[in-house]
Amino acid sequence: MQKIINFLIRNKIFLLYLFLLFISFIFTFQSHSYHQSKFLNSSNYITGSIYTFSDNITSYFGLREENNRLVEENKRLRDRLFNNVLLSPSRIDSTSFNYEIIRGRAINNSYADQRNYITINKGENDSIAQDMGVITDKGILGIVENTSNNFSTVQSILSDKSTINAKIKNSNHFGSLVWENTTDYNVVQLIDIPRLVPLTIGDTIVTGAMSSIFPENIPIGTIKSFDLDNSKSFYFINVELFNDMTNIGTIYIIKNLNRKEVLELEAETEANDQ
Repeated sequence: MQKIINFLIRNKIFLLYLFLLFISFIFTFQSHSYHQSKFLNSSNYITGSIYTFSDNITSYFGLREENNRLVEENKRLRDRLFNNVLLSPSRIDSTSFNYEIIRGRAINNSYADQRNYITINKGENDSIAQDMGVITDKGILGIVENTSNNFSTVQSILSDKSTINAKIKNSNHFGSLVWENTTDYNVVQLIDIPRLVPLTIGDTIVTGAMSSIFPENIPIGTIKSFDLDNSKSFYFINVELFNDMTNIGTIYIIKNLNRKEVLELEAETEANDQ
């Protein structure tokens, strides 16, 4: 019996000790700003870490929405760029056409064949038609070849059937962009540039003004090397593409609202000359 009484007495003393220690801790915390500050800083750190983690999660899942917003802004800027009328003393730039820009995505892409094509997720229901130009934010991609209700195939510039009007930037010297070296999908060729034209490695090649498909000055690539052709009258120019043709995502389809009128006028003119 005495052992039980002694045990209870010892435990009461121990519990009293713990109670007094707790009270002293509270007084210390309330009376010393340093201890209070450390406690609050620790609490704030934990709370801040939780908020940061939560914000990172929210930001991650908001990336697609933010990316879509930026792409739409990019499309609006291209609309304004392509529809800006640029006048010079001698000519009206091809950007005096009215262009509509339609955003889409590449859902299939071949680049290792002789006649490569790209499938995009826009079709006739989106007002896509044959012979519309297709670009990316880096440069030219190809021309719409076939359409269905919801999809289209684009003849890539990496096709031995592709021929696109192109020129040396900041000049009126233009030729035809083709793909003759079909083993290299980073390089295309510019032909029919006269030998009298001064060339420099690294010169930029852009779309020319002799097309109702692409506005003038859409980037293509830079001169990698050049030599004279067999006739020694024209250059054979290797152009390194700005686009990574193996990695195509967001694309822009260019609809020239005046193209039909231009083609009808040209056809009428040719018929009258015969």
